[in-house]
Amino acid sequence: MWPLEAPSSLCVTSFRTPMMAELEIVQPEPEAPEVLNGDADENEAKEDAEPSETGKKKRRKKKKKKTAVPAGTNESEGDGDTGGGVGDVTKQLEQQALPEDIDKEDDGEEDGEEGENSAGKKKKKKKKNNKKGVKGQTDPPTVPICELYPSAVFPKGEECEYPPSKDGRSAAWRTTHEEKRVLDKANEEMWSDFRQAAEAHRQVRNYINTWIKPGMTMIDICERLEDCSRRLIKENGLKAGLAFPTGCSINHVAAHYTPNAGDPTVLQYNDVCKIDFGTHINGRIIDCAFTVTFNPKYDRLLEAVRDATNTGIRCAGIDVRLCDVGETIQEVMESYEVEIDGKTYQVKPIRNLNGHSIGQYRIHAGKTVPIVKGGEATRMEEGEVYAIETFGSTGRGAVHGDMDCSHYMKNFNVGHVPIRLPRAKHLLNVINDNFGTLAFCRRWLDRQGESKYLMALKNLCDLGIIDPYPPLCDTKGSYTAQYEHTILLRPTCKEVVSRGDDY
Repeated sequence: MWPLEAPSSLCVTSFRTPMMAELEIVQPEPEAPEVLNGDADENEAKEDAEPSETGKKKRRKKKKKKTAVPAGTNESEGDGDTGGGVGDVTKQLEQQALPEDIDKEDDGEEDGEEGENSAGKKKKKKKKNNKKGVKGQTDPPTVPICELYPSAVFPKGEECEYPPSKDGRSAAWRTTHEEKRVLDKANEEMWSDFRQAAEAHRQVRNYINTWIKPGMTMIDICERLEDCSRRLIKENGLKAGLAFPTGCSINHVAAHYTPNAGDPTVLQYNDVCKIDFGTHINGRIIDCAFTVTFNPKYDRLLEAVRDATNTGIRCAGIDVRLCDVGETIQEVMESYEVEIDGKTYQVKPIRNLNGHSIGQYRIHAGKTVPIVKGGEATRMEEGEVYAIETFGSTGRGAVHGDMDCSHYMKNFNVGHVPIRLPRAKHLLNVINDNFGTLAFCRRWLDRQGESKYLMALKNLCDLGIIDPYPPLCDTKGSYTAQYEHTILLRPTCKEVVSRGDDY
């Protein structure tokens, strides 16, 4: 087989095809001019300076001629000494020339750039990647989740089989039962909303863990987190956004604390901080929380609460009694002891804090999931959504309202209530337009441009239209931790939709 990189001199001298003969006529060898004795050196210098340029022009013209040969021409015709191999070599040269010309047209380059010494070498082809790759997330994250997944097929959470019933019957049949699969498919749009909100939550909390550190103000932490959440969820009024204010309760404060404007609180190295925030798409809420510490002496406390939450998730399922879930959670959490600053504590579940069912645009939909025994015997039902959350404490295991209130939420069941104060009417309109029945905080009212609204807000609370949710605190000097996930009780399986690689 002939080599692809045949020297041009071989093509002209050894294989005299009609095309080659034509090339020789177009490019005749220049006759040596008659030189006088005094001009010889000057002419020799010109000849030395011009060969590379002349060679370049020759090669360009030859390539143009080769590409102009009709496809049906029998290039093997010529002198009898060439034989059938002449056509093969010419075809190879044409195949070599054509891709090079195409590459050079794309790149805007000329063939002569390689010089005379590289005449027989093939120019390296520059590969162009015309495929549009999947859009990736930036660092820090700024690309909305809906743009990362343009097909609207969002990552699923952890899919689990339901626990066996009391009589030992397995629930594995649900995954293959045709009726259950049809019911599951019928709610696919709703599950997709949850998954989109959950993916935003995962990416935001992964981002938080890259920069949260002691010395930051709590306002700065919350605002950076919320700005990122708004971008990823692609905030759009009540169709998509934040489900409730960012909780960043510290130490003995277990829940419902977010800084109001002017709060100077700074995160310290020895703090135990609960980060609790939510996202939603079309009112499908993801309620998920974790605990941040910097001192390893709290690791055992965090392990106890995380284990209790995962235990509650394993026990939850269709037809499971809520009180049974609470009893199992308490048993696991109280099996842990922690040593902090030389003192040993048994981890206690905070008995008056619970998990809860979630409805559309309703963070607490009516059912509670206790974390101690003795709760309601109500059963979980197919199609419901639950936030399984547990709180562990080194204090007395009970919380009470304290400190300035920051969390508020419109009463979901309130009817028409006459309002006399014009500022209260205006504030209620702002709340209805921006938050509806989702929770909000005073910082978010500030963000809407509202000012001097405290009296109007108090009036709405007094009328029962708005409910205040003050911070919930255990005894001072104690430490509390929290972990939480949102689960979907689908007809075929249980999906821990907010599960991630972190917890």
